[in-house]
Amino acid sequence: MQINLIKGHGSGNDFLLIDEISNPYSFSEEERAKLAVLLCNRNTELGADGILFVMKSEHKNAKGRMRVFNADGSEASMCGNGLRLVARYISEMFHLNEAVVETMRADLKVSEQPDLYPEVATYQVQISPVSFQLTDLPLLLNKETLINEQIEALSNQLSFTALAVPNPHLIALVEADQLQTNIQKQISEKVNGPNELFPDGVNVSFVKSINQGTIYVNTFERGVGFTNACGTAMSASSLVTCLNELNKFDSVINVYNNGGKVQCVVHKIDGSFSIDLIGNATYLYKADIDVDLDHESFSIASKNEFPEQQIYEKLQADAQKFLNAELRG
Repeated sequence: MQINLIKGHGSGNDFLLIDEISNPYSFSEEERAKLAVLLCNRNTELGADGILFVMKSEHKNAKGRMRVFNADGSEASMCGNGLRLVARYISEMFHLNEAVVETMRADLKVSEQPDLYPEVATYQVQISPVSFQLTDLPLLLNKETLINEQIEALSNQLSFTALAVPNPHLIALVEADQLQTNIQKQISEKVNGPNELFPDGVNVSFVKSINQGTIYVNTFERGVGFTNACGTAMSASSLVTCLNELNKFDSVINVYNNGGKVQCVVHKIDGSFSIDLIGNATYLYKADIDVDLDHESFSIASKNEFPEQQIYEKLQADAQKFLNAELRG
């Protein structure tokens, strides 16, 4: 089987994008999981955090459908960084500045935006729905919500907020010195292994407020591990900082991560929340690959690099310089 793909990233969170709209192939559920495990393996010539399958949508207003499979073969209900790549791909395919993309839980608005950094392709995507109900994560505690509370089984030092956007997230506001410890790794591995709290696992983010309008987010992503950035985690983290009055609703929040930076705007309307996630959608290369799923192997027939990464690395360098000054002295 020959497959055409694009490798790209949002804030260093990298994906393989496979187009099922303009190509003749489609895949079974088993094949999607197998492709993710095979192609995303970092020990191969490709490697990625996951695969974005871009498909036709049956929904009237949607120009396409996104399905996201993590490197371990599991499916994610949503991926903000991946959606920006899909937003760009669909916008360019249909020559649009804005569109609607079907995701597992909602049809979401996406749009091209002014460059976040000179010559860096930038897209805005809607992150929704948002729920604080523990049953939506799920988190098995004898309460309906968890907002700025301790979980004794995880830590007697940290307070957590749990929310689904719709991916499940556990957010802790921390100080700079707590980012330098193994606490996040220990908690993340516990809640993503066999445990009595999160039967399906959870994304765990440590968030440091730098000043009003600026935060740093470090995320252990379910099904991936520590990642350069997680779009829904940065969105959820921005919302949590607004709830704690560290940032303001309807105002731009600069969100720094290990892969660069994005911007988030949190909206509260009639007691409900939605978040705009704004950031890069950078293409790395286009490749044609020959895949043999029966023998769990593939080879690259051709590969053509895009020049965009060199430009993005300037943004990344500026972001790291800022973080080094603010967090690491």
